[in-house]
Amino acid sequence: MNPVPVFWILALALVAATVVTLLWPLVRARRAADAPAGDDAAAAVFRDQKRQLDDEYAAGALSAAERDAAIDELAARFGSELALPGGAGDTSTSRAPWIAALVVVAVVPAAAVLTYVALGNPDALRTARAPDASHALTQSQVVAMVESLAQKLKANPDDANGWALLARSYAALQRFQESADAYAEAAKRLPGNPDLLADWADALAMAQGRTLQGKPAEIAQRALAIDPKHRKSLALAATAAMERRDFDGALRYWKTLAADLPAGSDEAREIASVIAEVEAARTGAGGKAKRAAPAVAAAPDGAASGAAVTLRGRVEVAPALASKAAPDDAVFVFARPVDGSRMPLAVLRLRARDLPREFTLDDSMGMAPGVKLSAAPQVIVEARISKSGNATPSSGDLSGKSAAVKPGAAGVRIVIDQVVP
Repeated sequence: MNPVPVFWILALALVAATVVTLLWPLVRARRAADAPAGDDAAAAVFRDQKRQLDDEYAAGALSAAERDAAIDELAARFGSELALPGGAGDTSTSRAPWIAALVVVAVVPAAAVLTYVALGNPDALRTARAPDASHALTQSQVVAMVESLAQKLKANPDDANGWALLARSYAALQRFQESADAYAEAAKRLPGNPDLLADWADALAMAQGRTLQGKPAEIAQRALAIDPKHRKSLALAATAAMERRDFDGALRYWKTLAADLPAGSDEAREIASVIAEVEAARTGAGGKAKRAAPAVAAAPDGAASGAAVTLRGRVEVAPALASKAAPDDAVFVFARPVDGSRMPLAVLRLRARDLPREFTLDDSMGMAPGVKLSAAPQVIVEARISKSGNATPSSGDLSGKSAAVKPGAAGVRIVIDQVVP
């Protein structure tokens, strides 16, 4: 709404309320002045005295001449009282409230306007009409700002905080290799920062196809050497161990992380679920693989082995929640089994700016080699917009999910229409 009309409507309402407040006593005074109470009282006295003279004449106390003379005197006195100021014939007093009322109506609004012009700030209203366009940055403007920062760092390469900001900016633009390179520059200048190292490992893993093997895992270990309880580094190290099928190592990292979480929190429950899945995977990783091999080989269409099994669909945000999602918020699309564990079988990471978006999930997106989308009889596909950027759900996140579907299904529709309490 335009602030200028609103301001003047409120100002006029206040002036009108002031005028009414001032006029009310004057109007009441006018009504009182118009009341004929004084004239009525004089007439009543005249009638009483005349009745008394009539009674005295009837009783013989006065003659007719004396009664008539007394009545004439009363009439003359009554007429003179009516002519006095404040009587029925005096209009100057009755007009006074109306004159004052007209002065109030004319003077108060004019005085209010003149006072605002003299002491207020009318230019503020004109300024408010033009919206500030400086905050409406387009994607091209954001990219230009990031490139400008990169050029400044070439001229001043010792700015460690500048490199970290550039790395985060590249990650927000999903330019993960450039983000990893910038994190490397920042880490050279801030070697003892575990947060920086963990973010570097994460960006590098995204750049090399969502795998932590090799350099990302090494960087995560560097962060843990600085802070053995660093949460993101523990999660990265645990995931890297699962990729190597090192279940004992993964459990060690997950349990260290769980011990540092508040008991009963959502994060603690989620990590407990992951630990249970890893323990189950470790238990079932023994001789069962050989027994399952003939069944896999006998599958006529290759579906049992996960070959070419994909799950396709579309994810979008409900219009009612669209304003709650920032363009750079992380979006996790994942499939989990209908029954049993909630551990994701396949995960896809997007940005809120990408929505609505068609998606494809398959076995290559699993969190661990032994956990496959194609092996589940039925799954539920969920999508969550993470305000914190973490995979663990937290209050304020936005979420939605599909009905139960079979791996290989297409046309799965997910509407993000719920707010995580």
